[in-house]
Amino acid sequence: MLTEERQGVYQTHEVKNQPTPLENYNLYLEDQPLREAVERHHASWMEDRLRAFGEHIGRAEFLELGNLANKFSPVLQTHDRFGNRRDEVEFHPAYYELMGTGIAAEMHALPWNRPERGAHVARAAIHYLLSQVEAGVGCPITMSFASVPALRIQLEVADEWVPRVTSTKYDRRVIPAAEKTGSMIGMAMTEKQGGSDVRANDTRAVPVGAEGPGQEYLLTGHKWFVSGIMADAFLATAHTDNGLTCFFVPKFLPDGTKNRFFMLRLKDKVGNRSNATGEVELLDTWARMVGEEGRGVPTIIEMVNHTRLDCAIGMASVMRQAVSQAMHYCAHRAAFGNTLIDQPLMQNVLADLALESEAATTLMMRMAQAYDEVREDPEARHFARMVTAVGKYWTCKRAPHFVFECMECLGGGGYVEECNMPRLYREAPVCAIWEGSGNVISLDMLRALHKDPQTLPAFLAELDHARGGDKRLDAFLDKLPGEFAGLDGIETRARRIMEKLALALQATLLMRFAPDYVADAFIASRIAGDHGHEYGTLPKNTAFRDIIDRVRPKTD
Repeated sequence: MLTEERQGVYQTHEVKNQPTPLENYNLYLEDQPLREAVERHHASWMEDRLRAFGEHIGRAEFLELGNLANKFSPVLQTHDRFGNRRDEVEFHPAYYELMGTGIAAEMHALPWNRPERGAHVARAAIHYLLSQVEAGVGCPITMSFASVPALRIQLEVADEWVPRVTSTKYDRRVIPAAEKTGSMIGMAMTEKQGGSDVRANDTRAVPVGAEGPGQEYLLTGHKWFVSGIMADAFLATAHTDNGLTCFFVPKFLPDGTKNRFFMLRLKDKVGNRSNATGEVELLDTWARMVGEEGRGVPTIIEMVNHTRLDCAIGMASVMRQAVSQAMHYCAHRAAFGNTLIDQPLMQNVLADLALESEAATTLMMRMAQAYDEVREDPEARHFARMVTAVGKYWTCKRAPHFVFECMECLGGGGYVEECNMPRLYREAPVCAIWEGSGNVISLDMLRALHKDPQTLPAFLAELDHARGGDKRLDAFLDKLPGEFAGLDGIETRARRIMEKLALALQATLLMRFAPDYVADAFIASRIAGDHGHEYGTLPKNTAFRDIIDRVRPKTD
């Protein structure tokens, strides 16, 4: 038996040249781009809370909650042992603790509870930090956060439910909402025959008595993907005689008995495994109409716009944690006579990843600020509409390959489940699919331009803030309006247009707010074209070490 002094020494070898886990560090304080964004976007009033939050969630015991929540996936209990329907989902205690932490931090409600300047930015920072520990809590918390603007369309529903949804108490009990200290909201739109095409839904809604907004209906149909299936209530779509309409579906009826909300199975997903997504049958299920009859898509879009913001936040978070893990490993691992982080080619790779991560963080925080601006000035909605589509598309598209490159930095150790990189890798594709695939978002951008002529000028005006700072960027911006000059075949070019808009905005933001060496490297590689198809192909005159040191978490 090995003595305490001899632990780590075996009969055949001694454990050496292995980094310690990245833990017991402050996720907020060690993220310079995030801290700068919090300050410039008017959320400094949250500084003390963010510092404390970053310290709490960076502790080893809290980080372990993410591993446990994924190792022990949720389990659906359709019936009890006597054959009675239960329709309940059971989670590992780690998941409940993660959820409780997010709710207590107001990740679901900060802008609604404190409608002041910078509230969306502060809330984005909370989401971004907690999702680095475990992204599976993001879906149900995002659903609840995003439901509030949609619920407020129907005041009689909002008066009853918004106070429950914005409570800072997480109550996981499956009991009537009136008896709980807080409630969660899910979404039930997708059906198997339509997918993103919700107008192809077959679910039908029949009035109980009086018809119209706020009135009672019975819904019958099958929902193929129900996000946050464990929630207390859902926003769902169904057809009336006058078209697709939005409905509010609670788990319990007003008299306290269970609604006819029958859970069939949980989805066995590639990633996001700690979270429960499932299939549900509605059979004369009680609901109340939300918004105008036949206007289900415009009503639900109030929710979808906020969930798309959270897609960008979530993927920027995944990217940040992946590059943090890669940098930590390379700073403590030696090969071929030198520490990995000190080797020229690895420096190029890490600096390239650092640029991408900082650009994603900077973009998603500007997106969050746009939502704060809309509250102060309704005209800001034109830019917010456009930046939501562009930011969601690009950040989500960049994440999967980015995480793969970070995984490669760890070599074989990054490919085993004991490392959290595989979990990040599985998580990376979900937001590119959820709430609108790449094609859906690209076409949504074109619809926005068609319906609102002020959308494109508002976006281009944002880019003009960086004019005159770099000739390469100016030349790129000069060409952008030409992308919209001819409408022939514009749908086939929509993805390429989205890419250019995203890169232009990221370059503009970095030019305005990041150090010169960051902006110069980004523009040289992404705008001026001095970049290969893979990470690690930055120009030789790049300030590699400065870029790395700006992003690398310091734990020693």
